[in-house]
Amino acid sequence: MDVVGVGALNFDRLYRVPRVAKPGEEVMVNSRFCGGGGSAANTIVGLARLGLETGFIGMVGKDIEGDLILSELRGEGVDIGGISHVNGDTGEIIGLVDMEGERVLYAYPGVNNELVINDQKRNYAGKAKYVHLSSFVGDTSLESQRSLLGGLRANITFSPGMLYARRGINAIRDILQKSHIVFLNREELYLLTGKEHPDGVEELLNLGVEIVSVTLGKEGCYVSTQRGGEEIPGYPARAVDTTGAGDAFAAGFIFGMLKNFDLRSCGKLGNKLASLCVEAVGARTALPRKNDIQEFISSLR
Repeated sequence: MDVVGVGALNFDRLYRVPRVAKPGEEVMVNSRFCGGGGSAANTIVGLARLGLETGFIGMVGKDIEGDLILSELRGEGVDIGGISHVNGDTGEIIGLVDMEGERVLYAYPGVNNELVINDQKRNYAGKAKYVHLSSFVGDTSLESQRSLLGGLRANITFSPGMLYARRGINAIRDILQKSHIVFLNREELYLLTGKEHPDGVEELLNLGVEIVSVTLGKEGCYVSTQRGGEEIPGYPARAVDTTGAGDAFAAGFIFGMLKNFDLRSCGKLGNKLASLCVEAVGARTALPRKNDIQEFISSLR
């Protein structure tokens, strides 16, 4: 396979609201959206839609939500051979999205906290050129990710997200040191390192990360290696929901890496996918298929 994802599998319940309510206040919900989510899973779906061979390692419960997540991934062409279907509750995200597209999220981990890496899952990941990691709520699953990386020959890409960034750099130092690419937004970079870019980026590069990409919202992204960094402008978008924008960016960037694009082109493709993602409610709703953006991809060569 081209890319295997490892991360939480969640069922997203997103509610569009005029504003996030204050304590004791009641605010009407304008609309709602339900569907499969999870950071690494969103990226994997984005890559599958671009025509890559993808798979996933994770956990879902034997409930309606778990069945829907598996059905959605199968429908996207993602191999689900690394996903365990176990007794218990599937992880869930409750999200409130305001009229500016900004959101607050509440995570219920469910069986995501029970992920254990056995030989079958280790062999499964070993088939991939890239293994893409994202965060879990619990410590057990973080330790499982650590155990997976031992002896793995694939290139590691890593989206720590807010959950891991809040732990601080020392808590995930070993994963960072083994990462080929690390994806963060500017808030996550500051939480992780206590520094803004480019200083926080330099700290990660000094740990051994080969490429650090920091998304900057509508401004685009900052991509850096030991040889230097540059800001790459974003693309205009009418933001409806920013959920999954960073995951979409990672999908575009990883696709570019697998196609041997230069880093600037990888950043451009990531920015393009992120700009499309935010124009609809849901992390995967507006992720394009390869035919939809073939002309744009061709222009990057």
